[in-house]
Amino acid sequence: MAKIGVFVGTVYGGAEEVAEAAVEKLVATGHEAQLYPEPQFDDFIQYSEDVVLVVTSTTGEGELPDNLLSLYLVLNEQFPQMSELRYGVIAMGDLSYGEERFCGGGRQVDELLQQLQARALVPILQVDASVNFDALEVAIPWLDDFLGQLEPKHKV
Repeated sequence: MAKIGVFVGTVYGGAEEVAEAAVEKLVATGHEAQLYPEPQFDDFIQYSEDVVLVVTSTTGEGELPDNLLSLYLVLNEQFPQMSELRYGVIAMGDLSYGEERFCGGGRQVDELLQQLQARALVPILQVDASVNFDALEVAIPWLDDFLGQLEPKHKV
């Protein structure tokens, strides 16, 4: 089974709620999952040959929450090539704030991970709070697809 780090960017707790539900589901299906509500570079880099799931809300003008911003900035500065990393991103936002800002935090993370040569297991999930009041309604089916891609990295 996979070793998965779940990294959270949140302001009001919505993304953390989704991340906690994701960890429960991952563990229930036999994976080793750890939640990081205050993500640090050292925590993230230990998964460079495993799997990460980033669950983040979007703030202000389409930016990352402060608790995830420092990790993002260090990853961008250090720019470690992570070609063995497999990942998924659940981005939370509100389309009523405008299309350019919508899920901007998660889209930034997704773009950076692609630049670091990491491989997305499934396309980014963009959750629109103006449509999906309960983000879990769309996050859980997406997580099922994510889980379906967690086959062993190296087949014998």
